[in-house]
Amino acid sequence: MKTSDIINLLHNAIEAENLGKKISQQKMADTYGISMRTYQEWRLGSSAPLAIPVVFSMLGALKDEDIIRLVRKINAGQKDDK
Repeated sequence: MKTSDIINLLHNAIEAENLGKKISQQKMADTYGISMRTYQEWRLGSSAPLAIPVVFSMLGALKDEDIIRLVRKINAGQKDDK
């Protein structure tokens, strides 16, 4: 799967969590601290964060419950850093 496909799946999943309400690329970029141009390039596949395939391979080696626990821990740590 291409990195752009992963980014698009994540974008769609976040919209679904928001009761299907569309979320602009600008809002997504702002939320995650990147420029809109970078976000657009990731979605189009003209650019990609190099770590994504490695991160997903590492997550694929874990059990589902361990993935959930790890993602929640990472998310909490990012909120503490702000």
